[in-house]
Amino acid sequence: MEYQFVDCRWELGKPERGRELYLDGHIPGASFLDVDTDLSSPPGPRGRHPLPDPEQFARAAARAGIGDEVFVIAYGNMGGAERLWWLLRHFGHDRCAVMDFASWHGPLSAGVEDVEPAELTLRLRDDDTIEAAELDRRRNDLVVVDARLASRWRGEANPIDKVPGRIPGALNAPWNESPPELPEGELVAYCGSGVTAAVLLHRLHLVGRDGKLYPGSWSEWEQLDLPVERD
Repeated sequence: MEYQFVDCRWELGKPERGRELYLDGHIPGASFLDVDTDLSSPPGPRGRHPLPDPEQFARAAARAGIGDEVFVIAYGNMGGAERLWWLLRHFGHDRCAVMDFASWHGPLSAGVEDVEPAELTLRLRDDDTIEAAELDRRRNDLVVVDARLASRWRGEANPIDKVPGRIPGALNAPWNESPPELPEGELVAYCGSGVTAAVLLHRLHLVGRDGKLYPGSWSEWEQLDLPVERD
């Protein structure tokens, strides 16, 4: 089976930083996918990192060398790799693993790689997301988990959230910590914009528990006339 390393490093508020890191040094042969432009649609009413349109994602995957028979090894930071892992599964490609870039002790390459384009057949899943209206209607019957840092979950003022707070009843499982023991039930994860929630969903998947993503996450919820809870 062929394999393809994909660099998904990025930095919030610095849209060019991920590509700069890739050009400075990446795993030899790795392609690059940008969280803001390849793994998301433009920001707007659906949030800061809406899910990419299928055609957009298919073009990006092809350019990155991701085809039907390719096993993807994604690495990144701040949820970039897990975002690609989740999107591939969402579009029907389960051949993907997430690697911690810090665990790589081999050589690095600089500049742009000559990656052979591939073709990925999309098979869109319809059971791994939930939209705001349904989430609001069913939130008392779901295990809703907020993957943002605890201070943002509590509703403390911060430079990212225009409206501090959380979805009422949401539990907190910060993306940069090991997830706590969570209640049984249908699980929904969200974060600031749908990127770091994929870290939580990936970790839960590894221990045999899958959940849904609320793609718009807080950056959509705060724009809507929906309930907000804070400490």
